[in-house]
Amino acid sequence: MSTPFPFTAVVGQDDLRLALLLNAVSPAVGGVLVRGEKGTAKSTAVRALSALLPEVDVVAGCRFSCDPASPDPACPDGPHEAGNGGKRPARMVELPVGASEDRLVGALDIERALAEGVKAFEPGLLADAHRGILYVDEVNLLHDHLVDLLLDAAAMGASYVEREGVSVRHAARFLLVGTMNPEEGELRPQLLDRFGLTVEVAASREPDQRVEVVRRRLAYDDDPGGFAARWAEEEAAVRARIVAARALLPSVRLGDGALRQIAATCAAFEVDGMRADIVMARTATALAAWAGRTDVLAEDVRQAALLALPHRRRRNPFDAPGLDEDKLDETLQEFAGPEEDGDPDPDGPGGPGGGGGQPPSDGPQEDGGSAARPEAGEGGEPQASGGGEQAPARASEPFRAKVLSVPGLGEGAAGRRSRARTEHGRTTGARRPQGALTKLHLAATVQAAAPHQRARGRSGRGLVVRRDDLRQATREGREGNLVLFVVDASGSMAARRRMSAVKGAVLSLLLDAYQRRDKVGLVTFRGAAADVALPPTSSVDAAAARLESLPTGGRTPLAAGLLKAHEVLRVERLRDPARRALVVVVTDGRATGGPEPVALSGRAARLFAAEGVASVVVDCESGPVRLGLAGQLAGELGGTAVTLDELRADSIAGLVKEVQGNRRAA
Repeated sequence: MSTPFPFTAVVGQDDLRLALLLNAVSPAVGGVLVRGEKGTAKSTAVRALSALLPEVDVVAGCRFSCDPASPDPACPDGPHEAGNGGKRPARMVELPVGASEDRLVGALDIERALAEGVKAFEPGLLADAHRGILYVDEVNLLHDHLVDLLLDAAAMGASYVEREGVSVRHAARFLLVGTMNPEEGELRPQLLDRFGLTVEVAASREPDQRVEVVRRRLAYDDDPGGFAARWAEEEAAVRARIVAARALLPSVRLGDGALRQIAATCAAFEVDGMRADIVMARTATALAAWAGRTDVLAEDVRQAALLALPHRRRRNPFDAPGLDEDKLDETLQEFAGPEEDGDPDPDGPGGPGGGGGQPPSDGPQEDGGSAARPEAGEGGEPQASGGGEQAPARASEPFRAKVLSVPGLGEGAAGRRSRARTEHGRTTGARRPQGALTKLHLAATVQAAAPHQRARGRSGRGLVVRRDDLRQATREGREGNLVLFVVDASGSMAARRRMSAVKGAVLSLLLDAYQRRDKVGLVTFRGAAADVALPPTSSVDAAAARLESLPTGGRTPLAAGLLKAHEVLRVERLRDPARRALVVVVTDGRATGGPEPVALSGRAARLFAAEGVASVVVDCESGPVRLGLAGQLAGELGGTAVTLDELRADSIAGLVKEVQGNRRAA
């Protein structure tokens, strides 16, 4: 087994280390979501934490890590006799992004359950992580149904596996840690709320600190064992402090004054629901225990708010997480009790000398920390720039867009846009299983087995079922698509009001893509060429940022834009052949760039029609006289055209438009 990088040797990232330690002291806090750019020691810090956790007492031979002092009466390996156990190190279990549902929650042998009436259960990763750490790297890329299962188990402290009336339950209490790079896509707000704490991390811009990071990493790579030995004393001190804080935690008093500050803070920042209040209370209590105190102070409430509230204030995927610290201080001061009027003793347990809730420091190199995502500037009205190019126009207010879907039945990644064969959804039929049986179609299985009962010598009431009788349920749900935006940024679109409306429409479609779990890409064309402003990605907020800064002006190379989009789709098919594409061309239909622009754009459009690519043209033409060029383009693409007004879900047009062009879904 490789030697992990020592937790106390991580340079900077104070908020990250503190959040992890608070969860080690009190797992009831609810886990940590670590957000940040690549190469910021997210995974290193999480893996290092497992070495600091105290050993756990377990029942000998129990696959579910039951505590011998109070074994789980419902344990599938039970019943256990109290006191029959030993010790083992706390585990850190990693959940791969591509894991199956059976790998996460465990697998039930349906064949044995039907034929023998035996609950043969193979534990999954949730059982392995019980009383340890469950780590999900790139949690934002995990399938939604796996995230739901994971967070439900974390909230209930138990995992349930139910298949056609046969169920197994086992304890699953663990420290949940997820890491993610926001550039690769966001978690839904509902899922963000299920993580107790969140931390934003970024690489330090201080040269001295960066030098120390490189120095320690190189020393570790050269001699992992020797490097860890040099930090053994610091590691032992932190481990002892965790044990002491856990012992002190039940004695910490959360007074009415602190509770009022917590409630007032959550109300002032308008967070939804009551989970934030509960998480803040548990975090403040853990902070006091970590600092060696038995009373929760205002400084604990303040630190708890900074860790527990930023991610709960996001209203849409384009909002940057963060907290107004001036407003936080004003709220805490307004609701401060008499005991909080003065500053704590700087030499007492709440001050710097006693820890003050901060992680252990290893000297002057540890003064770095997490950096919040910078807020976007307000800016002024767009001004014209030289060379015929105009400064970016602001997007108009987004609206709820109509549903645009790909015709037919796909088999892509789970999502919420187009019809597809999926593992989750309504049952539409049955088939013979290919590989392991995951979703039993009970009626079809009984129907297949029934004609053979006499030949199989059935004598009792039970049904004699064999492997060949089993039938897998086929289900229909929804898939996520690749929504590729092809946006005309030429001079004909550059009138300020028109481009503002166009950006508002694209922003609305991006919001819709976020909610439907799509990948998005952005191709723009103007002047003499087309550019891939954003390659296909799951990060719709990155697409929104590129859209916001999109300049306009010049001629209209429509053919170049279509050909560039065709090339993007060709490459993406090689990477992800199961994901179907929806091309959204935003233009007034004019083509003025290059030789024979109209004929060339027509030939480029017919490439999409020949390959059966679903498409829609958002017609941006305005004014009393309209040429209808966008409608002609839609016909050549084999798609359909909608105006900006028709794109609204609440428009007079009324009906939801499904992208089917001149073809009918099979």
